[in-house]
Amino acid sequence: MKTDETTIDSTAAHSLTFLQNLLGDYHPRNFAVRLWDGTCWPAETGDPRVTLILNHPGALRRMFHDTTGLSAGESYIYDDFDIEGDIESIFPVVDYLASLDLNLATRLRMGWDLLHLPKDRPQTEDRRQAAVLNGDAHSIHRDRQAVTYHYNVSNDFYALWLDKRMVYSCAYFSQPDEDLDTAQERKLDYICRKLRLRPGDRLLDIGCGWGGLVIHAAKHYGVEALGITLSRPQVEWATEAIKRAGLSDRCRVEERDYRELDGAEPFDKLVSVGMFEHVGEALLPVYFKQAWQLLRPGGVFLNHGIARRATDPRPKGPTFTDRYVFPDGELVPIHVTLRHAEEAGFEVRDVESLREHYALTLRHWVRRLETNYKAVRQVVDEPTYRVWRLFMSGSAHGFSTGPLNVYQTLLSRPDHGNSRLPLTRQDWYR
Repeated sequence: MKTDETTIDSTAAHSLTFLQNLLGDYHPRNFAVRLWDGTCWPAETGDPRVTLILNHPGALRRMFHDTTGLSAGESYIYDDFDIEGDIESIFPVVDYLASLDLNLATRLRMGWDLLHLPKDRPQTEDRRQAAVLNGDAHSIHRDRQAVTYHYNVSNDFYALWLDKRMVYSCAYFSQPDEDLDTAQERKLDYICRKLRLRPGDRLLDIGCGWGGLVIHAAKHYGVEALGITLSRPQVEWATEAIKRAGLSDRCRVEERDYRELDGAEPFDKLVSVGMFEHVGEALLPVYFKQAWQLLRPGGVFLNHGIARRATDPRPKGPTFTDRYVFPDGELVPIHVTLRHAEEAGFEVRDVESLREHYALTLRHWVRRLETNYKAVRQVVDEPTYRVWRLFMSGSAHGFSTGPLNVYQTLLSRPDHGNSRLPLTRQDWYR
């Protein structure tokens, strides 16, 4: 869009006025804003931790098209603005904006400034778009679409920023500066110890991803492991990894939904890591009933999933995460999970929060994603890179400040009251 110098000066002035009205009371302002014409709204704290770069005169109008945050996320991934520096540092500002209760006069003034900005954005090529799913929510057919949208982006893409085992879930750190590969291996082993795996155990991993856990369990604990996922690229990658590890005789990964298993041969142990968020609250009774039927009496089920805080309201309307990251994903408070597990017959034996560990994990992923930007852009488009950069940074902030949590819940199917479990957890920490 071409504009003359007078128009550019005018829109820049309206943009700065809007920013001052919106964020003038935010202190200390450790971020800067740079406009398309080079005009800068400097940070109050000297060198900014992060700088928002408005790429065209209509950027703010696009960003604040709605008050849910969806338009701001879309404006970032489609390059109305850029984020330079520590992207996680912008999320306290997002929290501040969400907490504002502006009076009518202020909202009218700000709306007036936005109306003086152009509506249109520069034309962009057709690239990653919001998810469009069909069918009944959380049906097997629709869940396959949701999984395909998120996980089938490219194995090469995930390999550029995940650890060497391609573990796409919270790691388990012994100290904050530990490397990601070590922390992810510790997490895999910690899960195996919580399950108290023994040679010959039949293990089912529901939502196994690229197979890191089933490979680890078969290699180090001698189990017969089956992993299931709805992602064909994950199955292909995991199958090759299993062959390289020489474990094809007792470890496999299949493209199947958990509801497609019949329970004719119950498993000794069940595990689900990072899949629970896709189930949906309405399907939790089905999920736990199916797990109960797939598990032999005396067996245990470790369910590892993200939860939202019970005191926070449900999001109103579609969110950025639902549209561009995990379509149909749902987070429920931990008490809801436990209630449904107990109603299915499980006994809750242990609940552990790994909240801080997920913040550390996500920061590793964001750094690796940013560091490998050039290689990432060889396999995915710019909006896809930005979706994951924004989502993972925002999630790191959510886990570090508390609205998000992640729990490992150990559930037992008692055998006539006999849990067959030790009296203490001592063996978990050997």
